[in-house]
Amino acid sequence: MDVAEVSAIPRPRIVEFVDEGLGHSSYLVDLGDGTALVVDPARLPTRQRGEAARRGLRIAFTADTHTHADYVSGSSELAADGATFIAPAAAHLVVEHRGVADGDRLTLGAFELRVIGTPGHTPDHLAYLLVADDRPIALFSGGSLMVGTAGRTDLVGPDDTERLAHEMWRSLRDSLLTLPDDVGVYPTHGAGSFCAAPAGSARTSTIGQERATNPLLALDEDAFVRALVAGFGTLPAHFRRLPEVNRLGPRRYPTVPALTRLTRSKARSLIKAGAQIVDVRALDAFAAGHPAGALSIVLRSVLSSWAGWLLDPATPLIFVIDDDQDEDDLVRQCLTVGIENFAGRLDGGSEAWEAAGLTVESIPLVDPAYMATTVIDDRQVGEFAAGHVPGALNVELGAIATADVPDGPVTVMCGHGERAMTGASILAARGHREVTVLDGGPGTWAMATGGTLERTP
Repeated sequence: MDVAEVSAIPRPRIVEFVDEGLGHSSYLVDLGDGTALVVDPARLPTRQRGEAARRGLRIAFTADTHTHADYVSGSSELAADGATFIAPAAAHLVVEHRGVADGDRLTLGAFELRVIGTPGHTPDHLAYLLVADDRPIALFSGGSLMVGTAGRTDLVGPDDTERLAHEMWRSLRDSLLTLPDDVGVYPTHGAGSFCAAPAGSARTSTIGQERATNPLLALDEDAFVRALVAGFGTLPAHFRRLPEVNRLGPRRYPTVPALTRLTRSKARSLIKAGAQIVDVRALDAFAAGHPAGALSIVLRSVLSSWAGWLLDPATPLIFVIDDDQDEDDLVRQCLTVGIENFAGRLDGGSEAWEAAGLTVESIPLVDPAYMATTVIDDRQVGEFAAGHVPGALNVELGAIATADVPDGPVTVMCGHGERAMTGASILAARGHREVTVLDGGPGTWAMATGGTLERTP
């Protein structure tokens, strides 16, 4: 996770915290009187606490713009520290908070926080406008206005998607684009987020910049709705689960919990009882050998998204992790998406796994020359459409567990190999044999074969 001071607006001082894997930004705002506001923190907000302490600030307020679906909010943890938790009244949170609605105004240190109702991304969505001396300075737009795009409107369900897209258009036109051009825009979602329609890599902007360059804002209402909805990818499974976790309030952890190092006999009994083995080691390590039935999710910045999507929160998890990997990062990423049924970690190599009653298997990495006739590309539909191996079948990773996959040898591929190995491990656990993974992606195939990638509309 990166931390950077945003300098577009000279005051107040705003520090941005970026989780590249989730495509999520949260903000620490110096309120000018020794206190601070945090906007849309994720679970375990240790970076925000540390930065506030470094600057000599006390976090007095924390604010959520909406009921989050892509991560577990950290605002209740900051509230337990003594901060006032500001949240949409329409969210009906069970956790203690100060409910606010459109038109409310709050004094926060040397500033005023104006609440703007912006339904669309969610029905309860609010934007928060920071004002100094009656001059709007910064807009915390959450999942409404984003850099070059706007938030998806299908979180509630398909029946409400278009209605909420129309509400999004009206929110942007009537409530946000009426602000002065020099107002800074600080969204919660950005590049890499499943909460956003496709956009660029910048994370903050201004009202004027968005008015001039955001392609959605140049459209009339009906065209806006069509373009916005057409850009949505598949909704991750955990997006249906996490809003209720956030409404009820998550379990609080004072620190990142350590994984229990399991004895072989304990691991054996857990596995017999139905525990899931999740192997987070590097791609080549998993390919060379892993416990049979293990799910491969390489420990990298996007682990949280795939853990939330693919893991059952009710199933105990046994992790296979190398000693040189960051266990704290693994646990934090899982907790961020509400995965916390940790049975422990299984140490050792093949001898330890066999002693725990596990068979050791491998899934080979192959060059393009050794790909099977049946090729499954498990990237998202939009990625597949932009360029894929001719004849490849597109089965998104989130759907591969239940997809109808042809019998016989199959090669799974993605952009680089990590997602493909996850998909291959799911197929192997389903009983498919002769499963391989392309070592690389579409570009690797094109360079090796001289072939041309296919593109679909």
